Amino acid sequence: MRARCALPSSAARATTNPLSAQLARRSQACESNGVSGALEPGGDIIMPPFMRGSSPFRIVIVVSLGGVLPAAAWAEEPPCPTRSGQPGTLAAASGGVAASAGAPRAQAPSGGGGIDLRSDRASFGADGKATLEGNVLVRQGEREIRADEMQYDARDTSLSTAGHIDYRDPIVHVSGAGGSYSASAGADFKSAEFDLIQRAARGSAEDMRLTPQGVFRLRGVTFTTCPPRDSSWELKANTITLDTRDRIGTGRGARVDFKGVPLVYLPWVSFPLGSERKSGFLFPSIGNTSYGGLQLAVPYYWNIAPNADFTFQPVEYSRAGADLGGDLRFLTHSQRGEIDWNYLPYDGSFHGSRNRVRLTEVAELADDLRLTANAENVSDPFYFENFSLGPEGTSTAFVERRAALTYRGTHWRLDGEAQQFQTIDYTLPVSERPYARVPRIAVSADYGLGAAGLVRYGFDSEVVDFQRPAGAIGVTGWRADLRPTVSLDLTGPGYFVRPALAWRATGYQLDHASPGQPRSPSRKLPVASFDTGLLFERESGSHAKRKLTLEPRILYLEVPYRNQGQLPVFDTALPDLNPVELFRTNRYVGADRVSDANQVSAGITSRLLDARDGRQFLAATIGQTYYFVTPRVTLPGEIPATDKRSDFVAQLALTAFRHWSADAAVQWNPQTKSSERAQVNLQYKSANNAVVNLAYRYQRSIPLLDTVESGFEQVEASGAWPIRRSWNLFAREVYSLRDHEPLERFAGFEYRACCWRVRLGARRYVSSHVPGAGQDTGVWLQLELAGLASVGSASDASLTEVIRGYAPAEATAFKNQGPLSGVW
Repeated sequence: MRARCALPSSAARATTNPLSAQLARRSQACESNGVSGALEPGGDIIMPPFMRGSSPFRIVIVVSLGGVLPAAAWAEEPPCPTRSGQPGTLAAASGGVAASAGAPRAQAPSGGGGIDLRSDRASFGADGKATLEGNVLVRQGEREIRADEMQYDARDTSLSTAGHIDYRDPIVHVSGAGGSYSASAGADFKSAEFDLIQRAARGSAEDMRLTPQGVFRLRGVTFTTCPPRDSSWELKANTITLDTRDRIGTGRGARVDFKGVPLVYLPWVSFPLGSERKSGFLFPSIGNTSYGGLQLAVPYYWNIAPNADFTFQPVEYSRAGADLGGDLRFLTHSQRGEIDWNYLPYDGSFHGSRNRVRLTEVAELADDLRLTANAENVSDPFYFENFSLGPEGTSTAFVERRAALTYRGTHWRLDGEAQQFQTIDYTLPVSERPYARVPRIAVSADYGLGAAGLVRYGFDSEVVDFQRPAGAIGVTGWRADLRPTVSLDLTGPGYFVRPALAWRATGYQLDHASPGQPRSPSRKLPVASFDTGLLFERESGSHAKRKLTLEPRILYLEVPYRNQGQLPVFDTALPDLNPVELFRTNRYVGADRVSDANQVSAGITSRLLDARDGRQFLAATIGQTYYFVTPRVTLPGEIPATDKRSDFVAQLALTAFRHWSADAAVQWNPQTKSSERAQVNLQYKSANNAVVNLAYRYQRSIPLLDTVESGFEQVEASGAWPIRRSWNLFAREVYSLRDHEPLERFAGFEYRACCWRVRLGARRYVSSHVPGAGQDTGVWLQLELAGLASVGSASDASLTEVIRGYAPAEATAFKNQGPLSGVW
């Protein structure tokens, strides 16, 4: 039996989100293939990008000509040029900070007014011409020209020189071997070298012309964003036009060289001269995958408006054919949304068309109404395995389609939604796939009486129609659930007392019920609880800089037993036990089961805080439930409890101790005197890009009446660490102690310079839903050149997911183009 992955704590045995027991229990890639996860969010194995396909071995080479690269902060390095901002964030329609199409254009440098001439010597002729010599300085508006010698013609206010000339305005600084200037005709320079003032970029040109409108036209050009005396990469072009008003640069007949080696030839290229988003072709990308073969992508970015943009992302695969992908985003005062898709008219390897589409939408409507939609669809269950850039390849068991209309008032809340799932895990039997909820209508109310709401009363209710996926056989039907409550809230300094009474009534109208099962079963029962807690605190440490708290809490719960064996199980499961679950009034999640109870839950928490700002250094919690009567209600397959005590749970969290942090959790069974679940995480983080993680995760195999859910025991080590100036190392390994084999191995390095970055990495991982399918190996190489386009790095995003706590030395904004799109 292969190790089952450790799911997040809310779903290791069952989800706390009431969807379905099947959805709660499994992602087949995790359970069958041994892919590691964690008991907390962020612990799942994340596949780095640039690793498509499913062959046992493949190599992907990445050349990213977009991205503004952060410079590593090392004292030994030469100072790097200032980077421009990133345009990946949409601005609100009301006038956000991100400039874009429709925003006011930049003004050309002012050249109006009279000309101020200064020099050491001057000689004037009768024809209005003059010769200026020695420290010549010419000023007109914001423009300034310096030279050793210059000819001035008063008739057309023009200047020229055959010697060295230096021109400067708020946009550009130019040095040339000769040139001329006229306020009406502009300027011409020979053998010019230029620096853009408002952006870290420089270059040279055989000829350079500046129009009065602030447009530079260059011939025989070399352009780079590298600092002086560093020409690691260069853009060489026959002609380049720099429009300083629209802040756009365009080149023709261009070639990109890296370390003197030509990388790519571009008949036409466009790039921004500032931080604004702009329309135009992004740099092409090339790659290779075992499934699709060689690939070429030429994306086009359309900056529709300050609050909307569209990226057309066509990709041509040598084996899979053309992929016509796209990503549309928009943002208004009351609405935001995104739709991204991939469409292959004919996949030569699949012998048919394939597609993926995802929609996210949030709309704030009138009268406190909100409409949300989150839906995704793929053409076939193998799509993510073949084209995924992230964890979707093996850890996606389902994709959700959900739309909801919600009302939020002072006292009332109404939810109407439709929810359905597409099953991606093709190994999951049809009978175990989650129910669709079409529709679900929920209404709740909450009111208070007396001072500070001393008496609280209200109700929760829902009506749901549960439907099976196509081809599945089993019970379906409607469920109605009503739960009115009344409680007292006695809260004061250092204490709270909250007695409560509730009545829960649940009824069903079933179709396709099993023989002998009633079509309209129901359940009614009262729920009584008494919840109270205290808060003690005292000063601690030298000079009373710390505050130590002690927070005991007790919950008494009484719920009479009702035989619920005739009720179906649509969306109910048993969540993992933790200190939060100890103080819930039902040990199940979902309305299909309400546990009987005559019990007391007791817990205590202690915290060590900073007395000045309340920052937490240490927190420890322990708790347990004591049964006066052993619970009798169970789910199908669940073994009834026999002990008078629940498992013992404890949590410990250490934060802000210099560079160290740690957390640990354990669920201990007093009957077997052994752990049911355990987790330990240790982290050392001296900087955002210097972090080391160690982790241990354990879950005992869970016995059921007719089967056993496989457990796991894993250790994990991961880290990112800078070494020797601009070098960074990355590594991660997850090892199964139960199976005596690694589940994932990842290692790589990065070299950062001022204007370029290279990364090399290798990873061995699970890439199939089929148990025992083996592991794949991926190798990727990524080269990024700064400043040719304002698009961030997708690999930064993947490393932050693979290595907990890691962030690049300088955060790089990234325009998210969807999980299946990125720079190759």
